[in-house]
Amino acid sequence: MSGSKTPVARRGAGEESGFLLLDKSPGLTSFETLGLVKRALGTGRVGHTGTLDKFASGLLIALAGRATKLSPWISSCDKTYLGAVSFGAETDTLDPEGAVVAQGPLPSLRQLEEALDRFRGEILQTPPVYSAIHVEGRRASELARSGERPEMKARPVTVREIDLVSWEPPLARIRVRCSGGTYIRSLARDIALACGSRAHLAGLRRLAVAGFSVDGALPPDSAPDAYRISLRPVGRELFAALGIPCLNAGEGILLPMIRGRPLGPLLAGAELEGPEGGAAAVFAGGRFAGMVERAGGAGWSYGFVYARLPPGGDYADP
Repeated sequence: MSGSKTPVARRGAGEESGFLLLDKSPGLTSFETLGLVKRALGTGRVGHTGTLDKFASGLLIALAGRATKLSPWISSCDKTYLGAVSFGAETDTLDPEGAVVAQGPLPSLRQLEEALDRFRGEILQTPPVYSAIHVEGRRASELARSGERPEMKARPVTVREIDLVSWEPPLARIRVRCSGGTYIRSLARDIALACGSRAHLAGLRRLAVAGFSVDGALPPDSAPDAYRISLRPVGRELFAALGIPCLNAGEGILLPMIRGRPLGPLLAGAELEGPEGGAAAVFAGGRFAGMVERAGGAGWSYGFVYARLPPGGDYADP
């Protein structure tokens, strides 16, 4: 994303590239889920676009091959969750696997509904100590497990929707649509504190990432052939679902982009399709060429180049 350098295209043999919609099972880590994909596709180049905790389930977008470089843009998209908040006890990990560190009375329905109103819109949120966020070069969770107490700084996140689905004390089920980087575990903790209570997140299911739904996603116990068949190419469908605009240009820009030529002249006549944003997907004819980002004013800078040079020296898709 921002700060990316002009890319250098590499020659080499082709590899399978694209994305998969996975329905992660509770009890598996995101890393373990990706391991199944790596074995099925026969490649080590597989990544995801936003970790789901081990106890959680739901939509995980996996990227393979050159498509792994799309992770920052997908990770920042809105996500939708169904969470089960267990009131009465807060754990050190803010999930069901942690040790109880504080207790509080159960809130009333009115207290709960009033508290939820306070968490709509842009809020400041302190991430959990047990998280993958890096503090002084190490993951906060590693520091916490070694007995240290890392300082977690509050940061702005946006909760676009938060609704109470059911309240069966001590369990409240909430549906949340929020910006990337929002921790539902922290949200459960903070809602409880706003009620004068304590709580942890007892269950979590990710229902959607931007315009992609968990409905129809591939379960992790699928046969290897199912992963290969379900691998989708990087095309307009992906960016339309993510709400990322496309810049439509002629096929003649492919080779200059691969060679890192200045984008100004290359994209001067490109047509922007979709909402204005800080990034865009460049299409050279029908081919996805790469990602660009706003460089101030109407200019663009390179994000990364997806198209590649084959051994023959002419351009090609991965």
